[in-house]
Amino acid sequence: MTIDIHLLEDIENPNHPSNFVAVDGYSVLILRLPEILQNKIDVKSYAFVIDKNKCFSFDREKNSLAQIGTLEGLENFLDDKTEKLIKDIQKYHFNIENLEESLYEERLNNMFMQKWLSYKKDVSLIYRFMFHASLSFELFIAHHKRDTEFNDLAFADVYEHMIRIRDLSKDAMDKLDNLYDFYRAKVDEKMNKNVYYLTIISGIFLPLTLLTGFFGMNTGGLPLSNDPNGTMKMIIFSFVLELLFILPFFLQNIQKIKKFHPKR
Repeated sequence: MTIDIHLLEDIENPNHPSNFVAVDGYSVLILRLPEILQNKIDVKSYAFVIDKNKCFSFDREKNSLAQIGTLEGLENFLDDKTEKLIKDIQKYHFNIENLEESLYEERLNNMFMQKWLSYKKDVSLIYRFMFHASLSFELFIAHHKRDTEFNDLAFADVYEHMIRIRDLSKDAMDKLDNLYDFYRAKVDEKMNKNVYYLTIISGIFLPLTLLTGFFGMNTGGLPLSNDPNGTMKMIIFSFVLELLFILPFFLQNIQKIKKFHPKR
């Protein structure tokens, strides 16, 4: 079997994207699949040459084609790969659900965004490669389903696994997007509360700052400067100003409490 030189370059390329090409006498299937190894995603391109009923896999270490049997050997290889990927993507869903629970239970920590970014990067990578792999595998099935040795049910099962991995990764991406929106809402709410409290504190000290600055001027004729009870009068006056400032906030909060807790 003589392989076209351009197709041979694609087969030997370790980073070639998923693709399917059928020529006279044989076909070439390249699947670029993600693999999760020790919490790290590695992406590999697997190249297969199908010549009638024989199937060859490209061995990158030996830089040569090795026969893996018939189409059944190809189906068994891809079935093992996709089964493992399904289990791995389900682990991501479990971790994302734990991340979601930490938000609902107010157990936020500094590691939240780091975990979110890690999960987002991984599931996005899986989705992208499985999307292209499923399209190429669909072309492979459409071309070879007329062969007598082609097991429709077995390869349809592998294709269903690819679609499931793609959909699970897409669902994980959507969950992470919703989590990020909820996280930003919680952070913004906390920030608004802090700004609100700082505003109240600044407002409380505003009248005191005004009085201190006024009576601290080095000028003559200041009110109460010659009054022996001037300090006590200014303290009373300061308390009155504070009450006039705090009273509107207190009444406003009373109205909010009544609004959200109606009488039965």
